[in-house]
Amino acid sequence: MSGFRVIDPGVLSLFQDQGRFGNHNHGLTQGGPLDAFAFEFANRLVRNAPNTTALEISIGGLAIECKVETTIAVTGAAMPLKINGQTKAAWRSHRVRAGDHLKLGHTTKGCRGYIAVAHGFVAKTFFDSSSTVLREGLGRALKGGDIMGCSASEDEGDLALPMKDIPSYRDEVCLRVIPGYQHDLFSDPARRIFFSSKYHVTNQCDRMGYRLEGPPVQSMRAPLLSEGISLGAIQIPVDGQPIVLLNDYQTIGGYPKIGAILSCDLGHLAQSNPGALVRFESIPVGAAQEILRQTKARIETIQLKVCERR
Repeated sequence: MSGFRVIDPGVLSLFQDQGRFGNHNHGLTQGGPLDAFAFEFANRLVRNAPNTTALEISIGGLAIECKVETTIAVTGAAMPLKINGQTKAAWRSHRVRAGDHLKLGHTTKGCRGYIAVAHGFVAKTFFDSSSTVLREGLGRALKGGDIMGCSASEDEGDLALPMKDIPSYRDEVCLRVIPGYQHDLFSDPARRIFFSSKYHVTNQCDRMGYRLEGPPVQSMRAPLLSEGISLGAIQIPVDGQPIVLLNDYQTIGGYPKIGAILSCDLGHLAQSNPGALVRFESIPVGAAQEILRQTKARIETIQLKVCERR
């Protein structure tokens, strides 16, 4: 099979598409890219459809050898990209040929990077999705010697995301919260503590969720009977330290939930490394819907620019 040979898989490299939906009744979570914006533009830069399979790399360290002529793009966290030893820009596409070597260094800002290839990677699908969810045994992480299959592509020229549209990854993020129906299980003082405090990202952060540390928030009733749970839900366990659920979240949970993170903010959290600061801002449902509408409209209007090849 043509494609890319994995020399070094890096810390954690997983195939992802937009996610696996409609399977909560089977106990299967959605998976998909932790940073939806970076994933989308990795595919757009190589002229792929939105749900095309790309590679998510956590922390960095990936090294691969090209076995086919095609076009690739790297987006997301600041993982220095080198092709045949030469430093190349992220957030733009690059033409590669058989025998070329690509290497991603370890991140200096952010946590997750994405590599897309023209026409997408060939990956096994489970329940109509190629998204890897390790906990559920759906796919696996890349290993040295693996071949990431893909087809050759025509040279259609290089594209780049304008500098003004490239996100910056910060060591402090503000996450907007839609209060949930269990909001009333927290007293007014507890809610004031939660929304006025800063929390640190702990070392317990992965694709399933981020455990935070800071001033404890106590529920007036815990634990509860397990029930269905959503992406972005903020669970408050007995110790009062928030847990924010990300794409590989469990489908049920019994901890009280003070609310859920606005979906377009989740990528900011997923790009945060241990030690980063997190604070929360409460917003009503109507405002959240308007923010999502405006965010979607803004992303749809972003125009990629054709750039000269270097």
